[in-house]
Amino acid sequence: MNILVLGSGGREHALAWAIMQNPKCDRLICAPGNAGMAAIAECAALDISDGSAVLAFCEEVSVDFVVIGPEAPLAAGVADRLRAAGVLCFGPSAQAARLEASKAFTKEICAAVNAPTAAYAHFTDAEAARAHVRAQGAPIVVKADGLAAGKGVVVAATVDAAEAAIDAVFAGDFGRAEVVIEEFMTGEEASFFVLVDGETCLPIGTAQDHKRVGAGDTGPNTGGMGAYSPAPVLTDAVAAAAMDQIIRPTMAEMARRGMPYSGVLYAGLMIADGQPRLVEYNARFGDPEAQVLMMRLGAQALDLMLACAEGRLAETAVNWADDHALTVVMAAQGYPGDYAKGSIIRGLEDCPEDSAHMVFHAGTARSGGMLVATGGRVLNVTARGASLREARDRAYAMVDTIAWPEGFCRRDIGWRALGDAVAR
Repeated sequence: MNILVLGSGGREHALAWAIMQNPKCDRLICAPGNAGMAAIAECAALDISDGSAVLAFCEEVSVDFVVIGPEAPLAAGVADRLRAAGVLCFGPSAQAARLEASKAFTKEICAAVNAPTAAYAHFTDAEAARAHVRAQGAPIVVKADGLAAGKGVVVAATVDAAEAAIDAVFAGDFGRAEVVIEEFMTGEEASFFVLVDGETCLPIGTAQDHKRVGAGDTGPNTGGMGAYSPAPVLTDAVAAAAMDQIIRPTMAEMARRGMPYSGVLYAGLMIADGQPRLVEYNARFGDPEAQVLMMRLGAQALDLMLACAEGRLAETAVNWADDHALTVVMAAQGYPGDYAKGSIIRGLEDCPEDSAHMVFHAGTARSGGMLVATGGRVLNVTARGASLREARDRAYAMVDTIAWPEGFCRRDIGWRALGDAVAR
């Protein structure tokens, strides 16, 4: 098969890496890709949110299967354009992707099916939103109602912080001027991934992200500073409750409304006393959660995505090894605020690359023969092991091999599951 992966981040590098393990893949093209992806696949310059351009490229190079990585092309309807032309595609329609693109829409769906989630209010007026916050008090959660690259959520400890977050939304920092304000939920957050083909829902793994920039989950939210899989807090019983109370009812309601979901559904769950509540839905693999999932799934990831796109999930199963994976995000100094681009990264050639060790590139390019940083989150240093501790130790051993003074990482990825605060 000729396979096209759309995207240029660590998630897409991990997807491309897993796909390349499968003998069904004859030719792999990534658009636009990054320096890491260029080492294992062809890369093509392409506007991946332009459905007509993507379709023309598919026809030009005879693409058999398209895997859409980021949320923006999904919201732009790229999957719809490809399916209408008969191109096999992994990713939901623009209507179905509203589960991520609009937090207010997700809350409406949850209310319709009585899915457990935080109480909320939706505002298109800043002063009304501020009045609501003053009436509710803090802590409280302020969410920009749109795609915000994982950065449009503020957990405000004070009313002043919540009002500042509202001001940022209505100043246009995150796109459209709409905000969802939610009850602050307590518990432990984890990520649950389910493939859906319009009818069948197939759980394919769990993970736990580290959203805050600082050790011990301190500092501002980021796109994610590390992750591990599986997530111990998301037990079989919790997963079953999430499927019965949240996932399946949501998918049934989507189908009832004429917008059946096809692709991966990523449910962020808050778990307290063994009971899950929905934090948010995403219409794609998480980043950096995809890196640990792909590390564990390997070649079968392609088979699962094909079964999903072809409507064959009812006859499909996931074959999990009894293993663990952990990824450490290396980011540019200053992230998630202002950071410099163009610094040189050395030492990757000394890191092992095999089924248990991989550095996935998130924001890199080649310049003058050197590897340079081009983004905020730059590398995803990922390892597998028989235990989470072994996976963690392998990942940090690779981190310590990489020479990048302008970068930083958290040293405590996995601390909740391992019960310690500092990684070696």
